[in-house]
Amino acid sequence: MTGDSAEKKVLVADDEESITELVAFALELEGFQVIQAPDGPEALRLAREEHPDLAMVDVMMPGLDGREVSRRLKEDPATSSIPVLLFSAAPNPDLTEAKADGFMPKPFDINQLVDTVRRYIEESQKQ
Repeated sequence: MTGDSAEKKVLVADDEESITELVAFALELEGFQVIQAPDGPEALRLAREEHPDLAMVDVMMPGLDGREVSRRLKEDPATSSIPVLLFSAAPNPDLTEAKADGFMPKPFDINQLVDTVRRYIEESQKQ
């Protein structure tokens, strides 16, 4: 566990429980606190309540997809400062339209995932 990850909170939203469990396991091993959401509405609710240091949101979810979750998080003054990292097996989504900060393709390398999460959190805290 690294000291810079301690107390950092990451919201992971994906309708595939196996993905959220895998991501949560990898991040928790590195000292992050992980909040899991099975869909877009729950991700929005948890982001407002928990104010995570980063939100990782799957692009393809039923109901509210990841692009819409990202857009709503960025348009809400209460959550607009939370960096949003979209992830998907589909090709790169339009990050500008979604107002997302970054994208990770699935499947992802767990070490790269952890490094990317850490980098986005560090960059957001410098601003």
